[in-house]
Amino acid sequence: MSSVLQPAVTEEHPPTAAKYRPVSSHLAIAPPVSVVIPAMNEAENLPYVFKTLPGWIHEVVLVDGNSTDGTVEVARELWPEVKVVEQRGKGKGDALITGFQACTGDIIVMVDADGSADGGEILSYVSALVSGADFAKGSRFANGGGTDDMTFIRKLGNWALCTVVNRKFGARYTDLCYGYNAFWRHCLDKIDLDCTGFEVETLMNIRVVKAGLKVQEIPSHEYLRIHGTSNLRAVRDGLRVLRVILQERSNRRALRRRSAPSPMLDAVRGEAR
Repeated sequence: MSSVLQPAVTEEHPPTAAKYRPVSSHLAIAPPVSVVIPAMNEAENLPYVFKTLPGWIHEVVLVDGNSTDGTVEVARELWPEVKVVEQRGKGKGDALITGFQACTGDIIVMVDADGSADGGEILSYVSALVSGADFAKGSRFANGGGTDDMTFIRKLGNWALCTVVNRKFGARYTDLCYGYNAFWRHCLDKIDLDCTGFEVETLMNIRVVKAGLKVQEIPSHEYLRIHGTSNLRAVRDGLRVLRVILQERSNRRALRRRSAPSPMLDAVRGEAR
């Protein structure tokens, strides 16, 4: 894994190594960046999504959830090199896992297909990763972030669930249920995702903390969905998130019990000495 910060170069002074990719007037990176976009019937929104994506990214992986509105055709027209992967299961978690498996970049960025995310923010995420973070977590409530799409009830629920995760797992998150994140590919081996629904974002946030990975929050602004309606259901998905939190907490306790020293075993070892 290469994560080298280099000053960007001008055309008059080309890089000595072609592997460096200028991403701004002050920064060039070596690691290739993959962007994963799970989509189901988002043809009307994709023009807004692709318009904001930086041209320097290595690849775009579109995970199509059996769309019937021409989502795939629109994606290929907008980004001819797009890698289209067919989702065989159901749910956002399943789509993301499918997309992650198809990525070839060292850095993976996950972006929603509804037009609510600004692809220009990817630079901030990647900068955090090449500067030393393992996981760059988007936050609508960090200083500089914001949201146009959350009701008071959803904000309250997100805050409550975030507070529980912080207390139970020793995290310091300001946001929990947000799908704009980026991470080094090697993190997938340590968090081992295994859920299919919207709660996948919470599961990722918990497991990166449990794995001891270095997390940096990135202020992010969430805009309104441009076309169509969201499949998110606040109460139903909130309960699923809570269930994941409780399951991960139980798994942590079980692991502690398995790793705790046994007084009887210690006594036997003492006698053997």
